[in-house]
Amino acid sequence: MSDFAKVFIGIDISTHRNPFTYAAFNTELELMALGGGKSEDVLAFAAGQNEAFICVNAPYQPNQGWMQQLSLRQSLFPDLAPGRWTDLRVAEYELYLKGFHLPHTPHAVEESPKWMRSGFEIYHQLENLGYKKFPVEDTERQFLETSTETAFQVWIDEGNLLKANTLEGRLQRQLVLYISNLPLANPLKIFEEITRHKLLQGIIPTETIYASTELSAMTAAYIGWLAGTNPDALTLFGKEEEGRIALPREALSL
Repeated sequence: MSDFAKVFIGIDISTHRNPFTYAAFNTELELMALGGGKSEDVLAFAAGQNEAFICVNAPYQPNQGWMQQLSLRQSLFPDLAPGRWTDLRVAEYELYLKGFHLPHTPHAVEESPKWMRSGFEIYHQLENLGYKKFPVEDTERQFLETSTETAFQVWIDEGNLLKANTLEGRLQRQLVLYISNLPLANPLKIFEEITRHKLLQGIIPTETIYASTELSAMTAAYIGWLAGTNPDALTLFGKEEEGRIALPREALSL
């Protein structure tokens, strides 16, 4: 696979009217695209790529009942009480044991929230376009799953992850991506632009601060970039048959 043609796409899914936000980087981590809309907009962009890694911030599919199997529970989680933690994916329980709390993916599509169902459909459509589940050798189109909020928790380690939809949460996440050498403006410059007059008038210069969905999409794209250029920087949680979650291996160096 030739490096120059690779594109790394991140997809975030929300409950908004236009629920899909996507971002794309090239191999040099230059921002190629940042947009949003409906699923057909994202799929049209994905379909136009010859060589791409696509990372989606949503579960791959409903849980497949692995956590109900006694043999698996005893082999992986010998201290797990019978009858508990059965309606979720293996990856989600593995991450819970590490202190991360992800939404549990139900066993049935109809019991899953709308944003999860949208994610299931996106993966299905990507497979229809010829994308294969990461990691696959010598495959030009691959997709993988992540949890961007969990990725931020890994990066800041024991720090307090602020709420994503607040200004301070957006500043925090953008700073993490800025330190990671993504092509974003230094969010700390906002404090140089806040004057007494602007603050009294309620004017906060946030033009260079990205929306939480955009930051999430860029984070997913960055994890896709790591998968395609430095897979050893990622850890995969869960069972391949059910859906594995790719996350950064190490905390951010501050």
